[in-house]
Amino acid sequence: MADEDANTSGWMLTFSDLVMLLLTFFVLLLSMSSMDDKRLKDIFANFTDATGVLALADLSEIGDMASFITAYNDTDTMVVVDKKSLMKWLLPADALHGELKELADGIEDKIDVKDDERGLVLTFYQDILFEPGSVSLNASMFPILDSVAKAILHCTNDIWIMGHADASPVNSGRYASNWELSAYRALAVMEYLTDQHHLAQQRFSVGGYGSSRPLNGNQTPEARALNRRVEVIFRTREAI
Repeated sequence: MADEDANTSGWMLTFSDLVMLLLTFFVLLLSMSSMDDKRLKDIFANFTDATGVLALADLSEIGDMASFITAYNDTDTMVVVDKKSLMKWLLPADALHGELKELADGIEDKIDVKDDERGLVLTFYQDILFEPGSVSLNASMFPILDSVAKAILHCTNDIWIMGHADASPVNSGRYASNWELSAYRALAVMEYLTDQHHLAQQRFSVGGYGSSRPLNGNQTPEARALNRRVEVIFRTREAI
């Protein structure tokens, strides 16, 4: 009698679980195959401690910014770019002597590179390109901008240059707002790159965000310093 009452359909529950797992697996494969590589990089960056900074797995053969941009355009590998590598590309070792070496030591924490939906973003923070309220480039930064110009010359990316400001009122009577100040600073960077290095102007777009895109609010001097920045963006094909 016990054999007649036994439930022989229990295997169906296990079998249905297996089918659902296989279905989920194949749906996951299908969804991943439809994503572009740049979008996958953005997703996986959230699971690292890299704070979204992307670069190349093998940095040993990269000697300057131009080589880095070229390699970035040709790869989908993710790693962290440390500040010393970035400064090495912007200021090669054979140029580091005297005032340039002091400059490199003093601005290492004021330049950054990251990847976002617009492309590869090289950011200059804290007025290292300009004196407060000014749109005249600091001559000490010309060697670094020369390295950026070389990178632009040797790549095919279109270039965006975007200025940012903090929320402090503009003291100069020449500019009506932080919008104007940030836009003119971006324009000054573009003019240096095109005038001094004869880069094609049609590759460039220039704009200013004013104080509308702060990084860390505007409550402290340190936060306001980070908000004063200029971005040189190497646009990727996916972003154009």
